[in-house]
Parts: sequence; C-alpha cells; structure tokens
Amino acid sequence: MAPETSTNASEATKVLEQQPPMPLDENLYSIDDEALEFMKAQTGIADPDELKKHILAVQAEAYSIHPYPCIRSFSFLRLKLNRMPAYKQVLVVGKERKGAILLDIGCCFGNDIRKAVHDGYPIENCVGSDLHPEFWDLGHKLFKTTPETFPVPFVPGDAFDPNHLEVVPPFYSPPDTPVPELSKLSSLNPLRGHVSVVHASLLFHLFSEERQFALAQALAGLLSPEPGSMLLGAHAGLPEKGLRLQGLHTNSHGITMFCHSPETWKELWDGQIFKKGTVKVNAFLHEIEREDLRSKPGVDPATKFYLLVWSVIRL
Repeated sequence: MAPETSTNASEATKVLEQQPPMPLDENLYSIDDEALEFMKAQTGIADPDELKKHILAVQAEAYSIHPYPCIRSFSFLRLKLNRMPAYKQVLVVGKERKGAILLDIGCCFGNDIRKAVHDGYPIENCVGSDLHPEFWDLGHKLFKTTPETFPVPFVPGDAFDPNHLEVVPPFYSPPDTPVPELSKLSSLNPLRGHVSVVHASLLFHLFSEERQFALAQALAGLLSPEPGSMLLGAHAGLPEKGLRLQGLHTNSHGITMFCHSPETWKELWDGQIFKKGTVKVNAFLHEIEREDLRSKPGVDPATKFYLLVWSVIRL
C-alpha cells in the first residue's frame, strides 16, 4: 500500500500536532559488512561489541542536539555517496580535474567525505557544511580524529541564510572570482561557480516544496559550469509527488514531509533550475525498510518507504 499523498504544495508547510521524539532504541542498531569494515579501519576499534558501544555513545549525544530520525535509525552508519551510480564519476572528477572541490552539505558526522577521501578524493579539495557544528565535532569523536589528523574544513551555517548561501543564477561561463582557500571560508558564498561536486543526502526532504526549490537554486549557484560537474544525493521520495501523510505526524522540523517523484525531480532541475538541456538528470526510487517507524502510532504496517536517488550532471 503506497503512502497517502497530497499534491497541494501550499499544504507542505502545514504544521500538524508535533509528537515528541521517539526514544532511542538499541535494538535498531544495524551495520552492514562494508560499513562495519570501514568503521573498524577508521576508528581502530576491531572488536564489534566495543565498536557498538562507541557508536551508541556518540549517537546519544547527537540525538540530544537534534532528534533526526536518521540518527535514531542508525542510517548515519550506512554509507550513501559511494553507493550512488554517479560515485565512480565523482572519483574521476576528483582525481583528474585540478582543484575539483567536493562540498558535502548537511554532512552531519562527515561519513561520506571520509569515505570519498579513503577512496582517493583529494582531502585538500573537500569541505563540509551543516547547520549543527556539534555534529561535525561528534564526527571527530566517532572516527577518533582531530582537526589536525583529518583537516577537512567545516563551514557551519543555515542553507537558507543568504549571508551563508545566497541564491544566484547558475553559472554558464567561468566565474570572475578567484577560487577561495577552503580553510579560510566563513560562508559558502565564495564558492559560487567553483564547486565540482555537491553532495546533499537526507537533506531536501526536511523542507517544504517551496524551500526545496530555494535550496536547489542555492546549490545550483555553487556548481562549476565545467561539463561533468555534478550535484547528487538521496532523500525521501514518492511515486507521485506530495505529502507523506501516513500517521499524520510531523517530521523533526515540525512540518509534514513533502516528497518529489523521480519525474518531478527531473523537471525541477532540467528546465526550472538549469536551462533545459544543459544538464543530465538521473533519478529513481529505491524501496527501503524503516523498522524505526513500524512501531510509530498511526503508521500502517503495509506502508512503503522510498529513497529518491539522484544526480544532476552538467553537459
């Protein structure tokens, strides 16, 4: 049974009765073999039980900062960027294009940046950004690093604050501004037109349809006009665009979740954000299990949950 939806975009900001965050549940702990080996290698903790204790401690701290469902469900352990169809192209850009900047926005603990660096993306060309700087600090705790041992710059800020990320039209020719020194960034605005890869996962679905459009505009303005530059990510989606209403509950930002379909996501980027025909957009739904929501009041056990996996590549 597909989730009940509404296509009325004006309802996307409708605030329903917000339920308190669900308590943490250790029984939801799950880590696949690839992520387990990555965590062992990164932390130096070889014993799975000790590693689990370490992860649970960091999870509890993070959930007290903001109760994102992805923290409660341990989805932060599931590597995302390297499982996307465009990931090989990301690594090619990083290795073959001089100074190719990779921005991970909404990066949380920085797992995906760390995986990209592990796989060969030049660490000096990476930068992370998130609303909550505490998450980046907890990333150092989670991976047992310091700003010195993992010197990727982090730029905290609100993606909807023009002082941090101002909406500008996409670039169709090289910007006339110099490439900024990443370690000296205090906002993302100096990156306009200079970023080769923008990764944004589990981010867009936090916002209404209108704000998703505004975020897409802002991120497009960061992207380099060079062919092969790309945005990519994954977030909640639906077979038909609309509100995810099962359970009539709000998300962690107090709104009913709005989801695009693959078709409307493609239309958004190719023709609305970028001039039609100047980008190649791939988008598809991947059905996922959400055991963390099965016990939530009002959620039909037959409800299907989907990730919208996507990439936008400049031609």
